[in-house]
Amino acid sequence: MRERLKELLEKVKSGEISIDRAIDELRILPYQDLGYAKVDHLRGLIKGFPEVIFSQGKTTDQVINIMLELLKVNNRVIATRATYEVYKSLKERIPDAVYFDRARIIAVLREDVEKKGKIVVACAGTADLPVAEEAAVTAEIMGSNVERIYDVGVAGLHRLIDQIDKFYSANVVIVVAGMEGALPSVVGGLVAKPIIAVPTSVGYGANFNGLSALLTMLNSCVPGIAVVNIDNGFSAGYLANMINLMVEENKK
Repeated sequence: MRERLKELLEKVKSGEISIDRAIDELRILPYQDLGYAKVDHLRGLIKGFPEVIFSQGKTTDQVINIMLELLKVNNRVIATRATYEVYKSLKERIPDAVYFDRARIIAVLREDVEKKGKIVVACAGTADLPVAEEAAVTAEIMGSNVERIYDVGVAGLHRLIDQIDKFYSANVVIVVAGMEGALPSVVGGLVAKPIIAVPTSVGYGANFNGLSALLTMLNSCVPGIAVVNIDNGFSAGYLANMINLMVEENKK
């Protein structure tokens, strides 16, 4: 959205289009009412990234129509928690859409974005990969370099220690874990970086679909750990990207 406005203002400045024409092009703001959704065209200008479509619970046509509307003014649009079946139908209408299957994200990327800084995404076990990948892909699309460190849970602590140097060069760390959710506390005790902890619903009965991991992370005695909701890799990736880009901006 920011790029679209800059382009429009440059055209007005150069005399390529009139002020009235520019106003006409801006009439879609601040949102477009589709009846079942009010598509927020100002989100990209306010937050730095366009509104993201949460696909779960929406029909395929709703996801497609919302994405088509967002693409009118944005060059990067993503839909999270999307199935491959939704992607196949969407690709018929939007041929340049791509699907990140492990992350369950559909993306349309019509501009090159220079990736900055570094985020480490670590997860305890292979079963946590869908949530970890949702975080990693989200952060990458939004403009961050991401290094993945997977299957380093506390059941085999030597696997984590063997990778610990990679954490030191990151601006922020995302740690994803199910079961008892202990991994963020361990990483937090070893690394002086902001940590975003993501509990997953992975685990046996007493895990309570991620509640035990959530409570462990919320009750950590290690300072510098923030916790997002169960299985919410998207929010972790979004927040980590914001922190990472702020750090890079302050280096200038």
